[in-house]
Amino acid sequence: MYNDLFSIGPVTIRGYGLMIGLGIVAAMLLGECRAKKRGLNGEAIYGLTFFAVVTGFAAAKLLFILTQWESFLKNPKAYLSFEGFVVFGGIIGAILSLYLYCRVKKLDLLDYLDLMAPSVALAQAFGRVGCFLAGCCYGRETDSCIGVVFTHSAYAPNGVKLLPTQLFMSAGDLLLMLILLWYSSKERMKGRTTMLYLILYSLGRFALEFLRNDNRGTVGILSTSQFIGILTAIAGAIGYWIILPMLEKRNVE
Repeated sequence: MYNDLFSIGPVTIRGYGLMIGLGIVAAMLLGECRAKKRGLNGEAIYGLTFFAVVTGFAAAKLLFILTQWESFLKNPKAYLSFEGFVVFGGIIGAILSLYLYCRVKKLDLLDYLDLMAPSVALAQAFGRVGCFLAGCCYGRETDSCIGVVFTHSAYAPNGVKLLPTQLFMSAGDLLLMLILLWYSSKERMKGRTTMLYLILYSLGRFALEFLRNDNRGTVGILSTSQFIGILTAIAGAIGYWIILPMLEKRNVE
């Protein structure tokens, strides 16, 4: 796989960045389309997405640095590139920025979280294709027919047959998007689409982490993402079955 797709003068277009950019655009278009159908402010999607992307990338980069702290201290400049992120950091950062944005703009936070949950899954699906092109987030060695061999990757071991975990995650994100779109098409309690996203994404990510073989930090016997995934799955479950019903009951009263 080739991360450097083509060059325009001195500028090289890389697959990783291109797919992330396409994912952001696709997420905004999906969000705006759904906003109009749900009677929400479609124009707010652009400002909301901008702040979510900026804070999400910053948080994802920060968490990546924390998982590679010793290596970061030895060579900080190597971690200032547009590559190397932890998705869970991005999710947490984006949720915090959405909270602040909705508070300032006086928008209903749960409405817009539910609105953007499928868009987030779609953006992640594009991003994982970018991971595949770059060779990061690679899988374990395999002899199976679905294995792929990288030849020009700066991250994955070249010349070795590996599981395409990036494509597995991309397919999982697309499936998650479809599930969320179906789930939110029915009348649901506010916030439950978001909580379902947290639960399903966390569980899927936890399982797929067993197939990965890149260096991504550990907490005991778990990878950093598995550890965070347990926490976010529990948070999503508590929100879905306990907190949201309590809020709904309070609003009714």
